[in-house]
Amino acid sequence: MTAAAVAVRPPRRRSNLRLVAHQVRYEQLSFWRNPQSAIFTFVFPVVFVTIMGALFGSVGRSSYFGGLSALQYYVPTIAALCVLGSCYGQLAVALAARRQNGILKRIRATPLPAWAYFIGLLAHCILVSIADIALIVGVGRLYGVPFPSHWAAIALTLVLGAAAFCALGVAVASVISNAEAAPAVAQLVLFPLLFLSGTYLPIHSQMLNQVTGWLPIRPFNEALTGPLSRHTGADWRHLAVLAAWGVIGAIVAVRRFRWDPRPE
Repeated sequence: MTAAAVAVRPPRRRSNLRLVAHQVRYEQLSFWRNPQSAIFTFVFPVVFVTIMGALFGSVGRSSYFGGLSALQYYVPTIAALCVLGSCYGQLAVALAARRQNGILKRIRATPLPAWAYFIGLLAHCILVSIADIALIVGVGRLYGVPFPSHWAAIALTLVLGAAAFCALGVAVASVISNAEAAPAVAQLVLFPLLFLSGTYLPIHSQMLNQVTGWLPIRPFNEALTGPLSRHTGADWRHLAVLAAWGVIGAIVAVRRFRWDPRPE
């Protein structure tokens, strides 16, 4: 390797980092320039936890909620739901719309590398998810849910979960034919799994829990419940399932993702 080649690499890395930072800033500006969508993103979890607090705030620990109080159960599951909404549902719909409108095709023609574009999307989704989880934990504290103590485990679970569901969101976007079909296709996959994975109500069927334990949503719920409500560390088994689904989503996305609109 020549000295000139060595000298060229640091500027290129710095340039790539600047491009990623620019893409994150662009995603944040686009997000906040649609105030109705942005406000709903943050109001929804607050309203949901507030309603649960009003309904179940006086309910103590119960075997129905796995030895937790109702609010200790719903704080992590609603946190997981918000991450799913940002990293999977909204991302799949946004990518389908951007492809149909020709935005992805124009982005592909810029100096921005493909990996930097998706890293920017992931960073944006993580920032939105952090804000959502902070709001949920804050509202839960008003109803007596203790603050978490294992923040490193929460951060690890959040980043891994966001990466896995972003990969799955890109994978789903790659098979959506047009923007109009995007919400229906994304929700068709998401909603049944939310109910079967115990997001809204505990599931007491051992067989069903075993099946959904190998799907992505229940492991994410459980991985967040540990550090958020049970004050335990990272759950490596559930994180391994999440990572495996992230790899599957990334493989599908790499093989099938299209930057150009599908010909009619």
